[in-house]
Amino acid sequence: MAHAASSGYIRSIPQIAFPLLLTLGMAVVILSALAFQHIGGYMPCHLCLVQRDPYYYGIPVGILAIGTVAFKLPSWTGRVLMALIGLMMLVGGGIAVYHSGVEWAWWAGPTSCTNPAGAVTTSAANLLDDLNTIRGPSCDAAALRVLGLSMAGWNVLTSAGLAVIAFVGAFRKSA
Repeated sequence: MAHAASSGYIRSIPQIAFPLLLTLGMAVVILSALAFQHIGGYMPCHLCLVQRDPYYYGIPVGILAIGTVAFKLPSWTGRVLMALIGLMMLVGGGIAVYHSGVEWAWWAGPTSCTNPAGAVTTSAANLLDDLNTIRGPSCDAAALRVLGLSMAGWNVLTSAGLAVIAFVGAFRKSA
C-alpha cells in the first residue's frame, strides 16, 4: 500500500520539477566546490577535478531537459536527457568512491595524484617549464573532513541523490 501512495505522490509532481531540481542541485554542488577552491583556498587534487566533470557536462544537459518540458517537446526527449544525467551522476559517484578509497588508503591512487617534495619552483626562469610538471596536492590526503566525510565522501552521497532524482524523473509514470 505504501508503494501505491508514494507512486501517486511522484506522479503528482509536475514534470518540470525533476530537471529543475536536478540542474539546480548540480549547480549548487559545482559552485560549492569552486567556492571551497577560490574562496576557501582548498586546492583540488587531480581526482577532485575529475569528479567535477559529470557536473560540468550534466548542467547543460539539465538545461536542455528543462527546455524539453518548457517547450512541450515529446516527453521521451526529456526522459532520455534525465537518464543520461543519471548515468553521469553514477559515473561521478563511482569516481568519488574510488577517491574516498584512496583517501582512506584502501587502495592506491593514480600516479597523477602525487606531488613530489620540492615541486614548487623558486626560480622565475623555470616557471614556464615547471607549469607542465607541477601537480596539485596528493589525492590520498583529504584537505577537509566534515562529519567524518571528505569532500569526495560527500560527493558520493550527492551524486547518488542526484542520480535518484534523475532516474525517478526519467522513469516515472505520467499523471
